[in-house]
Amino acid sequence: MHFVKAHACGNDFLILEETVAQRNHASFAKKFCARNTSIGADGIEFLERRPDGTLFLRLFNADGSEAELSGNGTRCVAAWLAHSEGITEVALGTHGGIRTCRVISSDGPRFEIESGMGTPRVMPRAIVIEGVGTIEGAMVNVGNPHYVLFVDTPDFSSHGLTWQQLGAKISVSPLFPHGTNVEFVHVNSPAEIAFRIYERGCGPTTSSGTGTCASSAAAIALRGAARELTAIAEGGPQRAAWPANDQPMMLTGPAEIICIGEALL
Repeated sequence: MHFVKAHACGNDFLILEETVAQRNHASFAKKFCARNTSIGADGIEFLERRPDGTLFLRLFNADGSEAELSGNGTRCVAAWLAHSEGITEVALGTHGGIRTCRVISSDGPRFEIESGMGTPRVMPRAIVIEGVGTIEGAMVNVGNPHYVLFVDTPDFSSHGLTWQQLGAKISVSPLFPHGTNVEFVHVNSPAEIAFRIYERGCGPTTSSGTGTCASSAAAIALRGAARELTAIAEGGPQRAAWPANDQPMMLTGPAEIICIGEALL
């Protein structure tokens, strides 16, 4: 099996041609994303090249579950297409909608890419988590589901729990029948936020493109943050720009090709 591995701010993905999957997407993801016994990744992006020339992505998380899309994963695929085929602007279909990617700059295997991420929907919502209590936050949809809460603690802890512990509880809460990604956001200034991500189907990750958009949209809509801001995750910063609530958000960040190889089936 031929594969490509890439990462965006440490959020890593394998890229496989859809023709390789043979309807084994989930088992491939669980097998090849295992970090100690296989290649290792947060998920697999399966790239389908359709007869009409369009491109479509299916994302499977490390646990074998399918997600609507990944902003970082989509950007990694765009970087691979730029590296391998010289494509510098591409529209990629996903179950969360079409995402357009444009290469801004490149340096060897590293690319800076601007992506159109659709129009976020921010809905303030208090939730009750068993054993924790009431949590104030917001449901945010950016093509996939997120729950965003704001914290004042330097370690992003909340309600007496670490962000990893609380994120695990919220992510699988019955309040979210299909699960949810969870972001813990600290507003550093109107032009900068810091956040942590507990990703549905994967757990804590160093970065997330849709998580960056959800966190930024919530900070803009509910905390008066600037329409253009820097969002800093553990894996590094990305830039989000949201001109108006009824307009698409643009996300700019890096993607880097790590390796090209073969794995035994």
